[in-house]
Amino acid sequence: MRARYGVPLSLTALGAACVGYAAVIEPRMFRLRRITVPVLPPGMKPLRLLQVSDIHMVSGQDRKRRWLQHLAGLRPDLVVNTGDNLSDPEAVPELLDALGPLLEFPGAYVFGSNDYYGPTPRNPARYLFEKASGRHGLNGNPPVVGAVHLPWEPMRDTFDAAGWVGLSNARGRLKLEHGDLAFTGLDDPHIKRDRYAEVAGGPDPDADLSLALVHAPYLRALDAFTADGYPLILAGHTHGGQLRVPFYGALVTNCDLDTRRVSGLTDHRVGDRRAYLHVSAGCGANRYYPFRFACPPEATLLTLTERRP
Repeated sequence: MRARYGVPLSLTALGAACVGYAAVIEPRMFRLRRITVPVLPPGMKPLRLLQVSDIHMVSGQDRKRRWLQHLAGLRPDLVVNTGDNLSDPEAVPELLDALGPLLEFPGAYVFGSNDYYGPTPRNPARYLFEKASGRHGLNGNPPVVGAVHLPWEPMRDTFDAAGWVGLSNARGRLKLEHGDLAFTGLDDPHIKRDRYAEVAGGPDPDADLSLALVHAPYLRALDAFTADGYPLILAGHTHGGQLRVPFYGALVTNCDLDTRRVSGLTDHRVGDRRAYLHVSAGCGANRYYPFRFACPPEATLLTLTERRP
């Protein structure tokens, strides 16, 4: 009997251990990734850009709040927030407390769907079904009914008051010690709020560097930014797959981006145009599915350096 039932019991124990690890341990294993991106014009001083994304703050997440506050010790030249800050309508004060020290630095931001609308319970297998059908978010699916509206306006007002540049279907500028930076951003393509025609035209010719921001890295947004000549696109949304299979990787991206580029620095090409694409795996998760496996929560410090010949 031991031989007969030993393997199933062992597998059950292993499965329970994996679930416990994914639910309790890894979501609190916050890490900072550091990468170098050669996009600056010759002679421009290196620029340290801190990207935070997909915080999905829930009231009571003190460890996450303290970790985000701690990131201010990096003294970045620029902070970029690529959206999905909330997962709880009561968590706005804690989110703003978490980001408070970072608001002391120049910054730019775009919003994602979980800045406007709260998450709802759903069958996680739907992510696989949506991948198979090519339908994600509101892109081909019926409109959401009974959505929870999040109090995003106080968050926007606080960001704006700190001097952060809001880029939801907008352009903006920041003058830093390193040079004059221009930004072009889109509202979230995942819920069809992107309006590229309103910001089309490519990088500002009189800026030292132009950056593109979008929450969800849908191909239509990446194609438009790349075709217009932006050297670097920053995005979030994917959670790095959130649950990754060891030695295989992510199963889904929750958009039409391929899983090979679910997180980290890759490139995107349209014809003879090429842009660097950085997708943050984010530091949070949907409050109803707070699991992460083989995909620790993260922020990224990107050091921008002179572009190669």
